[in-house]
Amino acid sequence: MTRPLPSRRGLLKGAALATLPSVLLPAARAGAQAQAVDYPLAEWQPASTSNFTDSNRPASYPLNYVVIHVTQETYASTLSIFQNPQKKVSAHYVVRSSDGHIAQCVREADIAWHAGNWDYNTRSIGIEHEGWVDQPAYFTNALYEQSARLTASVCDRYGIPKDRAHIIGHYEVPGTDHTDPGPNWDWVRYIRLVNFA
Repeated sequence: MTRPLPSRRGLLKGAALATLPSVLLPAARAGAQAQAVDYPLAEWQPASTSNFTDSNRPASYPLNYVVIHVTQETYASTLSIFQNPQKKVSAHYVVRSSDGHIAQCVREADIAWHAGNWDYNTRSIGIEHEGWVDQPAYFTNALYEQSARLTASVCDRYGIPKDRAHIIGHYEVPGTDHTDPGPNWDWVRYIRLVNFA
Protein backbone atom coordinates (compact mmCIF):
# COMPACT_ATOMS: atom_id res chain seq x y z
CA MET A 1 0.00 0.00 0.00
CA THR A 2 1.49 3.32 -0.99
CA ARG A 3 1.23 6.29 1.33
CA PRO A 4 -0.16 9.49 -0.18
CA LEU A 5 2.34 12.29 -0.57
CA PRO A 6 1.83 15.24 1.75
CA SER A 7 0.21 18.26 0.20
CA ARG A 8 2.19 21.40 -0.53
CA ARG A 9 0.07 23.25 2.06
CA GLY A 10 0.86 20.61 4.72
CA LEU A 11 4.58 20.84 3.99
CA LEU A 12 4.54 24.63 4.22
CA LYS A 13 2.60 24.55 7.50
CA GLY A 14 5.01 22.02 8.97
CA ALA A 15 8.03 24.04 7.87
CA ALA A 16 6.56 27.25 9.30
CA LEU A 17 5.81 25.61 12.64
CA ALA A 18 9.28 24.09 12.83
CA THR A 19 10.86 27.54 12.55
CA LEU A 20 8.80 29.10 15.37
CA PRO A 21 10.56 29.39 18.71
CA SER A 22 8.94 27.40 21.52
CA VAL A 23 7.85 30.57 23.33
CA LEU A 24 5.41 31.23 20.52
CA LEU A 25 3.77 27.87 21.07
CA PRO A 26 2.08 28.17 24.49
CA ALA A 27 -0.14 25.13 23.95
CA ALA A 28 2.86 22.82 23.88
CA ARG A 29 4.30 24.39 27.02
CA ALA A 30 0.93 24.30 28.75
CA GLY A 31 0.69 20.57 28.09
CA ALA A 32 4.03 19.96 29.74
CA GLN A 33 2.99 22.22 32.63
CA ALA A 34 -0.22 20.28 33.18
CA GLN A 35 1.74 17.04 33.64
CA ALA A 36 3.72 18.53 36.52
CA VAL A 37 0.73 19.58 38.63
CA ASP A 38 -2.09 17.72 40.35
CA TYR A 39 -4.56 20.57 39.85
CA PRO A 40 -4.70 21.60 36.17
CA LEU A 41 -5.17 25.32 36.87
CA ALA A 42 -2.02 25.55 39.00
CA GLU A 43 1.46 26.66 38.00
CA TRP A 44 4.32 24.40 39.14
CA GLN A 45 6.62 26.28 41.55
CA PRO A 46 8.42 23.44 43.36
CA ALA A 47 9.49 23.71 46.97
CA SER A 48 13.00 22.63 47.88
CA THR A 49 13.21 18.87 48.36
CA SER A 50 14.60 19.70 51.84
CA ASN A 51 11.19 21.14 52.82
CA PHE A 52 8.83 18.16 52.41
CA THR A 53 8.75 14.38 52.71
CA ASP A 54 8.46 12.07 49.70
CA SER A 55 5.48 9.78 50.01
CA ASN A 56 2.88 7.87 48.03
CA ARG A 57 -0.38 9.22 49.43
CA PRO A 58 -3.14 8.18 49.64
CA ALA A 59 -1.63 4.65 49.58
CA SER A 60 0.85 5.45 52.38
CA TYR A 61 -1.48 7.74 54.40
CA PRO A 62 -5.18 8.49 53.92
CA LEU A 63 -6.07 12.07 53.05
CA ASN A 64 -8.70 13.37 55.48
CA TYR A 65 -8.26 17.16 55.65
CA VAL A 66 -7.61 20.36 53.77
CA VAL A 67 -5.81 22.85 56.02
CA ILE A 68 -6.36 26.55 55.24
CA HIS A 69 -3.47 28.91 55.95
CA VAL A 70 -2.67 32.61 55.53
CA THR A 71 0.94 33.30 54.61
CA GLN A 72 1.73 36.42 56.65
CA GLU A 73 3.92 37.16 53.62
CA THR A 74 3.50 38.17 50.00
CA TYR A 75 2.88 35.52 47.35
CA ALA A 76 6.42 35.91 45.95
CA SER A 77 8.05 35.81 49.39
CA THR A 78 6.11 32.66 50.27
CA LEU A 79 7.36 30.88 47.15
CA SER A 80 10.93 31.99 47.98
CA ILE A 81 10.60 30.64 51.52
CA PHE A 82 9.38 27.27 50.25
CA GLN A 83 12.29 27.14 47.78
CA ASN A 84 14.87 27.90 50.50
CA PRO A 85 16.24 24.57 51.84
CA GLN A 86 17.06 26.18 55.20
CA LYS A 87 13.42 27.04 56.01
CA LYS A 88 12.03 23.51 56.53
CA VAL A 89 8.48 24.55 55.61
CA SER A 90 6.15 24.15 52.64
CA ALA A 91 2.54 23.80 51.59
CA HIS A 92 1.03 22.03 48.63
CA TYR A 93 -0.47 25.21 47.17
CA VAL A 94 -0.24 29.01 47.41
CA VAL A 95 -3.11 31.25 46.24
CA ARG A 96 -2.34 34.83 45.15
CA SER A 97 -4.60 37.58 46.51
CA SER A 98 -4.91 39.86 43.48
CA ASP A 99 -6.21 37.34 40.94
CA GLY A 100 -6.51 33.96 42.66
CA HIS A 101 -3.58 32.53 40.70
CA ILE A 102 -2.48 29.19 42.19
CA ALA A 103 1.02 27.79 42.49
CA GLN A 104 1.59 24.15 43.38
CA CYS A 105 4.76 23.70 45.43
CA VAL A 106 4.53 20.07 46.61
CA ARG A 107 2.89 17.10 44.88
CA GLU A 108 -0.26 15.94 46.65
CA ALA A 109 1.24 12.46 47.01
CA ASP A 110 4.05 13.98 49.11
CA ILE A 111 3.87 15.35 52.66
CA ALA A 112 4.20 19.12 52.90
CA TRP A 113 5.44 20.56 56.19
CA HIS A 114 2.65 23.05 56.84
CA ALA A 115 0.58 22.12 59.88
CA GLY A 116 3.21 21.87 62.63
CA ASN A 117 1.80 18.44 63.51
CA TRP A 118 3.24 15.36 61.79
CA ASP A 119 -0.01 13.37 61.98
CA TYR A 120 -1.98 16.19 60.35
CA ASN A 121 0.76 16.79 57.78
CA THR A 122 0.55 13.16 56.67
CA ARG A 123 -3.25 13.28 56.30
CA SER A 124 -3.85 16.71 54.76
CA ILE A 125 -3.37 19.02 51.82
CA GLY A 126 -2.11 22.47 52.87
CA ILE A 127 -3.28 25.58 51.04
CA GLU A 128 -1.61 28.92 51.80
CA HIS A 129 -3.34 32.20 50.94
CA GLU A 130 -1.40 35.39 50.35
CA GLY A 131 -2.10 37.97 53.01
CA TRP A 132 -2.13 38.80 56.69
CA VAL A 133 -4.74 37.67 59.22
CA ASP A 134 -5.41 41.27 60.30
CA GLN A 135 -5.73 42.69 56.76
CA PRO A 136 -9.01 41.40 55.29
CA ALA A 137 -8.50 43.32 52.04
CA TYR A 138 -6.18 40.47 51.00
CA PHE A 139 -9.15 38.07 51.03
CA THR A 140 -10.41 39.08 47.59
CA ASN A 141 -13.28 37.55 45.63
CA ALA A 142 -10.74 35.99 43.26
CA LEU A 143 -8.78 34.45 46.14
CA TYR A 144 -11.91 32.93 47.72
CA GLU A 145 -13.31 31.67 44.42
CA GLN A 146 -10.13 30.10 43.06
CA SER A 147 -9.18 28.60 46.42
CA ALA A 148 -12.66 27.12 46.81
CA ARG A 149 -12.40 25.50 43.37
CA LEU A 150 -9.04 24.02 44.33
CA THR A 151 -10.37 22.74 47.66
CA ALA A 152 -13.44 21.25 45.97
CA SER A 153 -11.19 19.45 43.49
CA VAL A 154 -9.00 18.05 46.27
CA CYS A 155 -12.07 16.92 48.24
CA ASP A 156 -13.62 15.29 45.16
CA ARG A 157 -10.43 13.43 44.23
CA TYR A 158 -9.81 12.01 47.73
CA GLY A 159 -13.37 11.65 49.06
CA ILE A 160 -12.90 14.34 51.72
CA PRO A 161 -16.23 15.70 52.99
CA LYS A 162 -16.76 19.36 52.09
CA ASP A 163 -17.50 20.52 55.63
CA ARG A 164 -15.88 22.36 58.52
CA ALA A 165 -14.87 19.11 60.21
CA HIS A 166 -12.58 18.32 57.26
CA ILE A 167 -11.73 21.75 55.82
CA ILE A 168 -10.01 23.33 58.78
CA GLY A 169 -7.95 26.35 59.70
CA HIS A 170 -4.34 26.06 60.77
CA TYR A 171 -5.43 27.25 64.22
CA GLU A 172 -7.55 24.07 64.55
CA VAL A 173 -4.61 21.69 64.18
CA PRO A 174 -3.82 20.15 67.60
CA GLY A 175 -0.69 21.59 69.20
CA THR A 176 -0.39 24.61 66.91
CA ASP A 177 0.42 28.12 68.07
CA HIS A 178 -0.86 29.67 64.82
CA THR A 179 -4.02 31.76 64.47
CA ASP A 180 -4.48 31.65 60.69
CA PRO A 181 -6.58 32.09 58.72
CA GLY A 182 -7.79 34.42 61.47
CA PRO A 183 -11.09 36.06 62.41
CA ASN A 184 -11.47 37.87 59.07
CA TRP A 185 -11.66 34.64 57.06
CA ASP A 186 -15.28 34.10 56.01
CA TRP A 187 -15.81 30.39 56.68
CA VAL A 188 -19.52 30.40 55.81
CA ARG A 189 -18.80 31.95 52.41
CA TYR A 190 -15.82 29.69 51.79
CA ILE A 191 -17.59 26.41 52.57
CA ARG A 192 -20.55 27.54 50.44
CA LEU A 193 -18.19 28.27 47.52
CA VAL A 194 -16.48 24.89 47.95
CA ASN A 195 -19.83 23.09 47.84
CA PHE A 196 -21.00 24.99 44.75
CA ALA A 197 -17.68 24.71 42.85
